[in-house]
Amino acid sequence: MTILFTVYYGAVINPESLTTFKALPRCLFLVNGDGYIDWIVDDVESSDLQNVLASKGLIDIDVYVLKNGEFVMPGFVDTHTHAPQVPNIGSGQQYELLDWLENVTFPMESKFSDAEFARKTYPSVVQRFINAGTTTCCYYATIHLEATKILADVVKHQGQRAFVGKCNMNRNSPDNYRESSEEESIAATKELIAYIQSIDSDLVHPILTPRFAISCTSPLLSSLGDMLKSDPNLAIQTHISENQNEVKLTLELFSESTTYAGVYDDHGLLTERMILAHAVHLGESELQLIAVRKAGISHCPTSNFNLRSGMAKVGEMLDRGIKVGLGTDVSGGYSPSILTAVQHTSICSKMVANHSMHQSSSSNGTFANKQLPMTTLLYLATMGGAEVCNLSHKIGNLQPGKSFDALIVSVRHDAGNPAVWGFEDDFEHVPTKEELEGFLERFLFCGDDRNISKVFVQGRLVGGKSFVKGA
Repeated sequence: MTILFTVYYGAVINPESLTTFKALPRCLFLVNGDGYIDWIVDDVESSDLQNVLASKGLIDIDVYVLKNGEFVMPGFVDTHTHAPQVPNIGSGQQYELLDWLENVTFPMESKFSDAEFARKTYPSVVQRFINAGTTTCCYYATIHLEATKILADVVKHQGQRAFVGKCNMNRNSPDNYRESSEEESIAATKELIAYIQSIDSDLVHPILTPRFAISCTSPLLSSLGDMLKSDPNLAIQTHISENQNEVKLTLELFSESTTYAGVYDDHGLLTERMILAHAVHLGESELQLIAVRKAGISHCPTSNFNLRSGMAKVGEMLDRGIKVGLGTDVSGGYSPSILTAVQHTSICSKMVANHSMHQSSSSNGTFANKQLPMTTLLYLATMGGAEVCNLSHKIGNLQPGKSFDALIVSVRHDAGNPAVWGFEDDFEHVPTKEELEGFLERFLFCGDDRNISKVFVQGRLVGGKSFVKGA
């Protein structure tokens, strides 16, 4: 008889808010055959395990028992990355944003006009993000319709939860990498949306993707605004205020708007369904506007450091109630792992705090101009990203009724990561709450894909170190 559920027992890390999370050394929970969590019991002594299971109507069933030094946590949510840029990782370190796009990025992305190139490239790209612990990913593709369809197919086949968008670009890009008109761009976008909706997947969603204001004419942005208004389920992603030269050029191109955020607002794009990447150089009025419109911010510190764009003031955004998640922004960011984004988010917050101290800036809020604690970093990587994607009702932490999008993490010595001081096989006692919190800290600051044993999306094993494709 087929068992339509799995019971797990062991250590669990579960974010609750920006300032709290649960560290549960002896947690028992059930994932049903549809990939949803049915129930969770926070603290069950091993001696009482069978009694608790019996109270749930479960007698003589197999239980997946985690080893000491392992724990379950929600999967990471990457709110901003570029799938066709993965082959560029580590290239163009000498450039800032606009020169980097011209010399490194656009030449690579233009190669995806060849559908066969996309078909060969995207499977390893998506699996690389999955194995890094990303259960939900917001992908920018290229301007090419067929290649973007292929990316959507790959995401569905490999079982990741994702938003997939074809870039809208009808100006300020190379002749061989530019859509010829607003009409062409909109027609291809509508065809992609229809295609993704036709593949019948609850995991893969279309998303409008004007690359950034510089690459789109005003009529194109207005047409996208009309599409967004006509479909309340459609999301949108773009860049904002990443680089000072970018901000300057944007305001020159859209002289009728007073701010960068105002450009998007003036075209009907700035809504609660918008994901704004970077947000390094936002002014006071822009922060107020974004908070009012309830748009989300994707913080991409690795890319912001790497391309010398600056340091986003994430703490101030959080104090204003703005939704914030993390993004890898490959390949401006040189790592597909949200763990790297977590580490650089911590460094960024420390640098902002240090700068504010020397500038005598106010630190009256909970987060502004202060180091972000581990609790907040965990939240941004999981629940924060879910909120930015408007999926917090479904993913982001482990709660009854939510999807089991989760990681089994190992900080044991046999994980093979020398940066994490692991545990010998004879480490016998169940960790205390404080020890489990220590496991999490070591993973967040020293971990990598070697420490991610299993990756689940909607209850299905889709990646991780111990994942065997086709098994």
